[in-house]
Amino acid sequence: MKISFITTIFNEGESIGKLLESLRDQSVLSDEIIIADGGSTDNTLSVISNFQFKIPNKNLKVKILKKIGNRSVGRNAAIESSTGDIIVCSDAGCVLDKDWIKNITKPFEDPQIDVVSGYYKGISKTIFQKCLIPYVLVMPDRVNINNFLPATRSMAFRKPVWEKIGGFDEKYSHNEDYVFAKKIRNKFKIKFVKEAIVFWYPPRDFKNSFIMFFRFAYGDAEARIFRPKVFLIFLRYIIGVLLFGLAIIKMSVPILSFLLLCLILYVIWSIVKNYKYINDIKAYVYLPLLQFLSDSAVILGTVFGFIKYGL
Repeated sequence: MKISFITTIFNEGESIGKLLESLRDQSVLSDEIIIADGGSTDNTLSVISNFQFKIPNKNLKVKILKKIGNRSVGRNAAIESSTGDIIVCSDAGCVLDKDWIKNITKPFEDPQIDVVSGYYKGISKTIFQKCLIPYVLVMPDRVNINNFLPATRSMAFRKPVWEKIGGFDEKYSHNEDYVFAKKIRNKFKIKFVKEAIVFWYPPRDFKNSFIMFFRFAYGDAEARIFRPKVFLIFLRYIIGVLLFGLAIIKMSVPILSFLLLCLILYVIWSIVKNYKYINDIKAYVYLPLLQFLSDSAVILGTVFGFIKYGL
């Protein structure tokens, strides 16, 4: 079994070194590393070229492709140039557990397995990041292995799988891995391996968190992905706005009181559902703020996405 690791980069000078270190320190190494650069203008390429991949008794091949385009273009180019029969993927902003390659490729010993979905955990240096993680990642106790789709943060597949479905759809610059996963879901045998872990650094502040959520929603709209939870977000706020407008027009204290009660319950719900993952008094402030921030970013991202790409 020959293993090719692929990833895409664009201005990842701050984070790419940690990914490379975790690749070098794997208990089982890939046979080659292929990195597709989308036109970085920072020091990303110099960090890679200066990185020491010297490993005793192992000739690790590292190939950098300068492929201008979105992540789908880069991934397809990297996979096309690979020589392995097993493709393992992660993202430049991640750090791999030392046994990640070992754990994510072991299921392929069974010839019936076509795709392996690994897991990912957030690394928090601040309470803000710790509060943000449950809004972005599926927490361990919420994982449903029957519905958990592979993502390029932690994914492996046989190269023929990529060939049969026509690769990553190059029309999409966001959430392309979700589109890829949806295509393979009912056509190939997928195994979830919770031990195949990558670690991910969440944004450090409200501004970058908003941008992240906006891009997720914008990407969904671009790919015509309709998630039930997004529908519920719109429904909640549409009902709230309509009731507020009605209350103002009719000067209705009961309606305003009802809306205030709903708002209080919404704040309480945002705390209760995620507090167990933080267990810090500051979460009483951050969790509600992040709830409203993610809601607003999702609404705006979805609206702008559909305005640009149509329904």
